[in-house]
Amino acid sequence: MQDLGIKVLFMGNNFWRLLMGMWITIRISLISAALSVVFGILLGMVMTVKHPLIQVLTRIYLEFIRIMPQLVLLFLVFFGLTSTFGINLSGETSAIIVFTLWGTAEMGDLVRGALISIPKHQYESGRALGLEPIQIYRYIIIPQTLRRLIPLAINLVTRMIKTTSLVVLIGVVEVVKVGQQIIEANRYTVPDATFWIYAVIFFLYFIVCWVISAGASALEHRWKN
Repeated sequence: MQDLGIKVLFMGNNFWRLLMGMWITIRISLISAALSVVFGILLGMVMTVKHPLIQVLTRIYLEFIRIMPQLVLLFLVFFGLTSTFGINLSGETSAIIVFTLWGTAEMGDLVRGALISIPKHQYESGRALGLEPIQIYRYIIIPQTLRRLIPLAINLVTRMIKTTSLVVLIGVVEVVKVGQQIIEANRYTVPDATFWIYAVIFFLYFIVCWVISAGASALEHRWKN
């Protein structure tokens, strides 16, 4: 009877290693997403400023990030900065920088769209109440913007989680890399392990993205009520 490759999951600490690899994936994604939200809100507010120079600079940034593949940006930061400027960055730090740059551009454009969709009378009402511009944004505009952004922001976070699989190419030992190591170590003793390892990785990605999406849906429903 052919040996089932699923047994490799229960050999030694293989399953625990996959969970730890998934934690690295989640950690990179959550740090990048948190920074992207903060910088993206600021960028989106800047993008609404009607100044030619600001509009040109923000457009160049957006187009550069959108045109350049994430993998090329990873290589540019991880290998390029090290060789050109002598900056020693770890693979995880490089990944966070790249995904933050990417997420900030995407989030900034979403915030810009949400801000310009808010009726002008909201701003006028705030000024009529004697609020300063910062107070108008803090108490009136940003809360409404965040509610409109939740579905789009969660979609960005889940995309970021899935895209982190690219960091294996710059030496980060995340869940995909751990899976490859387990498969390689057992390729002769358990040749059928490949399917089961990647099936577990798929399941881990699915669970993480599903939990985030479900939490966002619950939060959105709560805010509507």
